[in-house]
Amino acid sequence: MIHKFRDMPADLNTRANIYVLIDEAHRTTGGDLGNFLMAGLPNASFLGFTGTPVDKTVYGKGTFKTFGCEDDQGYLHKYSIADSIEDGTTLPLYYQLAPNEMLVPHETLDKEFLSLAEAEGVADIEELNKILERAVNLKNFLKGKERIQQVAQFVAEHYRQNVEPLGYKAFLVGVDRETCAHYKHALDQFLPPEYSEVVYTGSNNDSKLLKEFHLDPKRERQIRKSFGKLDQMPKILIVTEKLLTGFDAPVLYAMYLDKPMRDHTLLQAIARVNRPYENEAQEMVKPHGFVLDFVGIFDKLEKALAFDSDEINAIVKDLKLLKVLFKNKMESRAPDYLGLIERNFNDKDVDTLIEHFRDPERRKAFFKEYKEIEMLYEIISPDAFLRPFMDDYGTLSAIYQVVRKAYTRTVMVDREFQAKTHHLVQEQVGSYGVGGLGEIVAIDGNTIELIKNKPGGDGTKVINLIKSIEKLAEEGSGDPWLIAMAERARAVQESFEQRQTSTAEALAELLREVEGNETRKKEQAEKSFDGLTYFVYRSLLDAKIENAEVVSRKIRHAFTEFPNWKRSENELRELRKKVTFAIFAETEDLDRVTALVDELFTLLEKADRI
Repeated sequence: MIHKFRDMPADLNTRANIYVLIDEAHRTTGGDLGNFLMAGLPNASFLGFTGTPVDKTVYGKGTFKTFGCEDDQGYLHKYSIADSIEDGTTLPLYYQLAPNEMLVPHETLDKEFLSLAEAEGVADIEELNKILERAVNLKNFLKGKERIQQVAQFVAEHYRQNVEPLGYKAFLVGVDRETCAHYKHALDQFLPPEYSEVVYTGSNNDSKLLKEFHLDPKRERQIRKSFGKLDQMPKILIVTEKLLTGFDAPVLYAMYLDKPMRDHTLLQAIARVNRPYENEAQEMVKPHGFVLDFVGIFDKLEKALAFDSDEINAIVKDLKLLKVLFKNKMESRAPDYLGLIERNFNDKDVDTLIEHFRDPERRKAFFKEYKEIEMLYEIISPDAFLRPFMDDYGTLSAIYQVVRKAYTRTVMVDREFQAKTHHLVQEQVGSYGVGGLGEIVAIDGNTIELIKNKPGGDGTKVINLIKSIEKLAEEGSGDPWLIAMAERARAVQESFEQRQTSTAEALAELLREVEGNETRKKEQAEKSFDGLTYFVYRSLLDAKIENAEVVSRKIRHAFTEFPNWKRSENELRELRKKVTFAIFAETEDLDRVTALVDELFTLLEKADRI
């Protein structure tokens, strides 16, 4: 608590074995309080901790003047942002400059902000605001009514086209509270009012305009909480000071920066968008943070951030680099996959893809490569740069669709592609008829003849049969026979993918399963058994248990006695006991009885997961 040292006398303690640990060291020891501390403990060792050491200022080496002066590198230990990105605790940041007509004129920005000695090493938002109050021409430009309208329209269109399809949220940072209020009015003309909220600190002396957006603490807490959730409004927060430090919302992806910032304040603000986010249900993995600069700060980044230039390059990169990466992948990696087919997506193309991607590791590599390309497309689109790649990218997406439908057990159709890619696939490759692969055939007496006469290769038939059997099990209301049949079909698929079984052998084995199921249906109907009773009956026969029919009916009755066995541990225990005793009455082989009971309940548990 450094304020405790105010007015402390010099040489309060001259011992050399005193260690002072200082957090936020880029500013904690600044001014008179630092002087009192260091004069009071003249021989102490001072250890400073900071995420943003201030360097290269007119005052000298800033933080390094106080700490690290005896170390060639200036650090006792350094965990850089590059290290953090490599570890996955933060994400890289990419930026893009707004169109020139919206950017602050270079001379004004430089004269009234970037070249000001007092602005160098600015450590907090309040200090920054005082500097901006004196930047009259700069603020007048940023607060121009026509410009606010123009920027609001640009933000709305960019959010709708670039950010919302990715599923993420955004900040709009205004130069002051009044500008934030004007931005809210302007933004409501282009987006539904519920899309955005203004968050700033109110005052009793505020104007009517500012009071319009005052929030009570309960409402502000609610907005903060809702903003952090994908499926709730608001999608955009309009801020100027509040929430620019210490507010963590991993769903925050984009920052529309319209406030001049630098050094510690800039780094703290843009760090709001570099928090990792993953959502397995929505198949979302946040790739990076994004800043759209309406001021022009990022055009002179090394001047705006008084840090090591290598560190700056690790912090933020121009969005243009993503275009280079996309181009490189489409020209070097995509042709390997595009060359597999004739691009007709007929039976021949589908069969080729089925055969080529039988190997799970090969599929895994393709899925990873495709998802990286897809994410780059989603981030860059819409952009004229993409036009030469659209046909190939559409075809690559169609290949992915075929392979995924073939080999992925459950496909979330609504998230099969990201939003922009989904639209492209619908528009450009819908005419290919891609998707016929996943056609489900009815498993009945006609199935064998239908499969044999169906056009296409045996590989496609294998995949279709496996999916059809799985579908039958899903719709079988927990019938253990069908669950076991689906398990055997998946075992055939695994053997097929590992090339332990030939395509012809896999197809023959699946057709035998279909044939066996028809025999089962006839026998089950003759005995008037339901699915559970018949499965128990056949299991007892296979295990050579006497009186299998009588025992299976007893077990069926036991299940009706305990209808809540899936939710009650007591009922499950009593049910297992009755089933065990019913079988044990016909044999003294306890191991065999236990194995039969375990198999039955294991299959029934799997029914809930199908």
